[in-house]
Amino acid sequence: MAKVVVCTWGGSEDALALGVEETLTIGRKLADALGAELELLVLGATPRNAAEVAGRHGATTLDRVTDAKLSAGEPDALVEALAQICTARAPRVVLFPQSFDVRLVAPRLAGRLGAPIIMNGVDAGVEDGRLRVTASAYGGDTRAVYEVTGAGTTLVAVSTTAVRAEAAAAATSPTVTDVSVKLDGVSERIRVVVRAQAQGPRLEDAEIIVAGGRGLGSPEHYKLVEQLAEALGGMAGASRPLVDEGWVDASRQVGLTGRITRPALYVAVGISGASQHMAGCSAAKTIVAINTDRDAAIFQYARYGIVGDCREILPELIRAARERRANP
Repeated sequence: MAKVVVCTWGGSEDALALGVEETLTIGRKLADALGAELELLVLGATPRNAAEVAGRHGATTLDRVTDAKLSAGEPDALVEALAQICTARAPRVVLFPQSFDVRLVAPRLAGRLGAPIIMNGVDAGVEDGRLRVTASAYGGDTRAVYEVTGAGTTLVAVSTTAVRAEAAAAATSPTVTDVSVKLDGVSERIRVVVRAQAQGPRLEDAEIIVAGGRGLGSPEHYKLVEQLAEALGGMAGASRPLVDEGWVDASRQVGLTGRITRPALYVAVGISGASQHMAGCSAAKTIVAINTDRDAAIFQYARYGIVGDCREILPELIRAARERRANP
């Protein structure tokens, strides 16, 4: 039977890497359309929640490939292991939650297999028996639809911030299987010189984000964004123009060229809603927009919207949030 495989590595002991559930959502859709089985393939150490997550999304199999080189996330070892598995099993589609490491590994794997690869995928399906993958293009400004001919393996890296995770209609109890690969002869050609470690809390991990844009008018008004973020127990973010103009440092930037976030609440203050910015926050559970332009694109994404001057509205929101925290 044909297989659709979601491949991941680099999670923690307790949880799979970010984006796996969104990728499994696309995988489930494809498996149903192709009449295939859905499989989760974990390279390196297997997180405790792997089987539970795989079952929630309808996977029939959880395959584990344990090797010290894979646990270290070494790209040459990952490419070799995946090449061996894909050559032996010939899956119809292999999906990856797109990340920096996947960008290193997936294109090299495609070259090794002679397989087509599509990056920045946001959706996939089957039409007239042919695989079709929709991908983000031109910096997120548009969508391109790729039709894949042939019956060989196709690789797809999923831009998971544009996908909402959804459980399968019926959960499964996946069979857990250990898979062996031979990596004795693999030596790494890439050497990590230094790893930069962020200090303090990361914007990517925040449950609440208040982000300011050019609509704030001047740098001193960004303090209102910071005050509202503090009152809500969240973090302050910013659109790219504020970073480019020196109002805030780059660690605060949300967007395609900044931080990709998944907060429970995202408050966009004076932000127009350009696609490059929305690529960094569209996965938020709830978006609240404040803008003077009632036709601003941001309102298309927002669950709640306020049309008005953010410099007048923010002080009232700050006051209300502080009162709520003082009198829960």
